[in-house]
Amino acid sequence: MLDYLVRNACLNGENALVDLAVADGKIVQIAQSITGDAPSFDAAGQLISCGFVESHIHLDKACILDRAKNETGTLQGAISAVANAKSGFTEDDIYARGVRVIEKAITEGTNAVRTHVEIDPGIGLAGFNAIKRLKADYAWAMDIEICVFPQEGLFNYPGTEELLRQALDNGADLLGGCPYMDTDPHGQILRLFEMARDYDVDLDFHLDFDLDASWRHLDEVAKQSIAFGWQGRVMIGHVTKLSVLPKPELDDTIAIMRDAGIGLTVLPATDLFLTGRDHDHSVPCGVAPAHKLAAHGVCCTIATNNVLNPFTPYGDCSLSRMANLYANVSQLATEAELENCFAMVSDAPAKLLGRSSKIAVGEAASFIVLPAQSRAQVVSEISRPIWGMKEGRVTFEHPAARLFKPA
Repeated sequence: MLDYLVRNACLNGENALVDLAVADGKIVQIAQSITGDAPSFDAAGQLISCGFVESHIHLDKACILDRAKNETGTLQGAISAVANAKSGFTEDDIYARGVRVIEKAITEGTNAVRTHVEIDPGIGLAGFNAIKRLKADYAWAMDIEICVFPQEGLFNYPGTEELLRQALDNGADLLGGCPYMDTDPHGQILRLFEMARDYDVDLDFHLDFDLDASWRHLDEVAKQSIAFGWQGRVMIGHVTKLSVLPKPELDDTIAIMRDAGIGLTVLPATDLFLTGRDHDHSVPCGVAPAHKLAAHGVCCTIATNNVLNPFTPYGDCSLSRMANLYANVSQLATEAELENCFAMVSDAPAKLLGRSSKIAVGEAASFIVLPAQSRAQVVSEISRPIWGMKEGRVTFEHPAARLFKPA
């Protein structure tokens, strides 16, 4: 017995349209014509893809522009504004704001996220507990991976490590870092690797978030990745320093990251907004060239980071828009280049979160329908998903727009 049929779907790399049969949450058949009287959806020749995967977002500090303003527009201005506002956060408040973002993301075709959650004695475990509730309540449409991290430092904020360990003891999925906020950056990096080993979890660092190429923490992270045998289990986000490296230095850095098994997440909206505030002309973009690293086998993803807060005062949770923004900034235009941008919001982050991105028999029936015939077209046109399913359950739909032409 079939639970659902999707008819006339375009699959990436296939010439003919196909039908997909769904039963017990899985794809059980793909063929050009499948008979059956199960409920059906006509894809009408549009592209079916795995859902988008958000590899770096902050649900706990989203949607706070009503209480936190970044007066300078700088990274420090954003950090200070959120630190001040955080004292007024409650678990229910964080949960409610997280709901707004998650529901937006679902309707934009995202069905898995890695969210970073701040842990320190000031906020305690309120953010973690709120996102744990969110993870349970929205499991029908979204897989949520929780990365706990010390936004305001580790060694300079006594009590933070104990709280991080409590969170890991109570279901946090992985550990993050923010060395540039610590009085002992290398000490923080080492301690986080030790904790990751203790709990057997992956690491995801906020790293090298400026344009001064004379120093960086990337090399220490690479050193410890190899020393702890954590290759393939470490991501670094922002790394805006990479955007100002001449080709020889960038090539050397790519080799270091590849050898250490370190991946990169770029966050175009935030990095564009905060970078270069001290320039009155020739303003640098600050967006790391992820496509160049991906071409050499480095795991690279594109993500949202923040929504409607002092770090990024806009956002609609659309990863097709974020991929398009990255393509614009990086001046990418060929079919292959745009296809790679799509992969950085789908295939690469899916692999990062341990998910399959295949549309194939035996895989989970978790996919979206996009008004396009290719993945490159999705990026170039910022195609908005029109329908989606997770594990055999329809999770959202967007009715087609209607034009009312004169008679």
